[in-house]
Amino acid sequence: MAFPKGEHAYFVTTDWLDENLTTPDLVVIDGSWYLPPEKRDPHAEYLAGHIQGAVFFDIDAIADHSSGLPHMLPDPVAFSSLMRKLGIGDGMRAVVYDGAGLFSAPRVWWTLRAFGMQEVAVLEGGLPQWKAEGRPLEEGQVQRQPRHFTARFDHGAVASLSDVQRQLKEGVQVVDTRSPTRFSGEEPEPRPGVRSGHIPGSLNLPYRDIARDGRLPSRAELERKIAEAGIDLGRPITATCGSGVTAPMLALALESLGRASVPVYDGSWTEWGTRQDLPLETGKARKSA
Repeated sequence: MAFPKGEHAYFVTTDWLDENLTTPDLVVIDGSWYLPPEKRDPHAEYLAGHIQGAVFFDIDAIADHSSGLPHMLPDPVAFSSLMRKLGIGDGMRAVVYDGAGLFSAPRVWWTLRAFGMQEVAVLEGGLPQWKAEGRPLEEGQVQRQPRHFTARFDHGAVASLSDVQRQLKEGVQVVDTRSPTRFSGEEPEPRPGVRSGHIPGSLNLPYRDIARDGRLPSRAELERKIAEAGIDLGRPITATCGSGVTAPMLALALESLGRASVPVYDGSWTEWGTRQDLPLETGKARKSA
């Protein structure tokens, strides 16, 4: 059974999840992650209280630790093994939420889809709405029965540094979801050794303009925000951000509007901004031609 379709695709409501929590083929995933300056421990918060039966998807741990960059996608073999341990297997459906409402859950949504999982949805309103509605939580670690997961990696979902360099020459719109002050270079980057600024020629649509109270704005408002950022929905788009966590929110929003798969630059500004041999720009975004 497919997920119900609301105004925005790939989202389910708290009512729907509450009614379907015990469905055998459904796995609920806590994908909480926070920016370093927030000094929050997502796993500790998960242990203190999570949606019934939810497993914790550790974005920092389920990653390629040899890259030198934070939470880069692991290889398919490693990912399959990690999903097996979480009890996420072939033929299952997943609902992902996070503790901020709508922040890191799209990263997990994008990751699962990049490795071939078809039925993945995001909980509208996330954990804050679930709690505000007085719905029950449980404590401790959830241990599901191991399940076989076959990773079918979609290379089109991910952009590498060389891909982005080529795409910029080909006129692909590279859209950065960091805050305007980080994009312009006015605000220093939260990670040491990362320069301030943005990829030359990139556009800026801050993730805070995409998410509001744990959900996407109305279709009309979302389209208006996209137009104001100078983004042409008729042309190819690649999403980027600080370290690959909020860029998938843009991919999720665009796909909810009916766009085909939008690749995410996994290394994002943490990779580009660390490389002294790569150019950067500061100041506000120039609108797409």
